[in-house]
Amino acid sequence: MGMKHIQRVIDFLLNPPLTAPRSTLVMRVMAGGVFLSEGILKFVYTNQGVGRFTKLGIPAPDLTATFVGSLEIVGGILLIAGLFTRVIAVPFIIEMVVAILTTKISLYLGTSPLPLPPALPKVGFWAVMHETRSDYAQILTSIFLLVVGPGSWSLDALRRRRADALIAPKPSEEMHRLPALDLARKG
Repeated sequence: MGMKHIQRVIDFLLNPPLTAPRSTLVMRVMAGGVFLSEGILKFVYTNQGVGRFTKLGIPAPDLTATFVGSLEIVGGILLIAGLFTRVIAVPFIIEMVVAILTTKISLYLGTSPLPLPPALPKVGFWAVMHETRSDYAQILTSIFLLVVGPGSWSLDALRRRRADALIAPKPSEEMHRLPALDLARKG
């Protein structure tokens, strides 16, 4: 992977377009709010953090639950604010893939170490479809935000507009340059 490719990836993540509709705010608030609340739950209720990670056999459950909970809290706030939206979408997509793989395959097979759903269907395809609805919404929203960016009502957009304003020539500078350009063309 060459330096140009790395620079393009960094530019893609840190300089999102401002063309996404303002309604993208609704998507950010929905996904960010869910990630934020789920992150808080991992610290408040042991069965949602360390206990759940232990039952699933995730290595270093204390460390992993603390990392994931912190990521969800900080990342959820960043999504809601629309700051570094594309950057935080990447670990959220990875997290949701891992969540689906670690919890839903065993549910499908009927071997889940987690409590089964309280109502039918308890195992199999329809149980997975029912239990995956939140994961599905979160991963698709994260992919959407990675693709379109945060929208014009975001801190990313504000940051971009300020950076563009610093680069753009001031009207007084343009006035001084224009006559010089005209003379150069005539001469």
